[in-house]
Amino acid sequence: MIEAIGVKKSYSGRPVLRGVDLFVQAGETLAIIGGSGCGKSTFLKCVIGLVRPDEGSLTVDGMDITRLRKEVEIAAYRRRFGYLFQEAALFDSLTVWENVTFGLRYLTDIAPSRYRSVARDKLALVGLKDVEDMKPSELSGGMKKRVALARAIAADPVYILYDEPTTGLDPIMSDVINDLILDLQKALKTTAIVVTHDMKSAYKVASRIAMIHEGRVLAIAHPDIIKITNNPYVRQFVDGLSHGPIKMKLKEFEAEPSDNNGGVVARGAGVR
Repeated sequence: MIEAIGVKKSYSGRPVLRGVDLFVQAGETLAIIGGSGCGKSTFLKCVIGLVRPDEGSLTVDGMDITRLRKEVEIAAYRRRFGYLFQEAALFDSLTVWENVTFGLRYLTDIAPSRYRSVARDKLALVGLKDVEDMKPSELSGGMKKRVALARAIAADPVYILYDEPTTGLDPIMSDVINDLILDLQKALKTTAIVVTHDMKSAYKVASRIAMIHEGRVLAIAHPDIIKITNNPYVRQFVDGLSHGPIKMKLKEFEAEPSDNNGGVVARGAGVR
């Protein structure tokens, strides 16, 4: 169980998380949606302990992780998690099986002599066979994503965090990844958070969907409720509309209608 209360985080004085309140129930898959830069990935990094919140509490299984200070405590905490990076983040110089088992020496007591068999078993769970000795450069985008997913589950985590799992994949492979997320949740009984822009993916894999806007949770509900919501912000995002209350920056400066002398007043970067 994960509970965030008033979580805030800024970078160089720029607020990213402005008070996130979220509750992730044991065994569920929570999808987090929202525009680029709204704080979705930052929240994931706070959960896994890669980023420390400036304010608020973040409790996982009764432990407030914002109070962890020692490296040994943080390392022990991270053993509960598997993390699928947005771009897979495989090591080009390592083989597939070495990539899958890379974290085992730090996260488990599994003997190195068993690493290859562990990799084979986890690769089978994501639908890959006889690829252990290949290098990442020999894999397709979908295969790389599945290898990264096998790495995320290698240490038998309690929680899996997915950062944009379908980014860069064609529609068919995206749905393969969606099916794998569902299959792994059932097989491993994990709790998961999926950060995504892909509404088809969110609707398919999520028990609930939360939308973050401007660093706060704007709405959270079952996918069927999100589909029919009347909230104008959520409606605009899930329908992918350019017009609505969410204003997207299209260029580095915008022209205001006119000044008092009938001239155009420009504002923005590089304009004085």
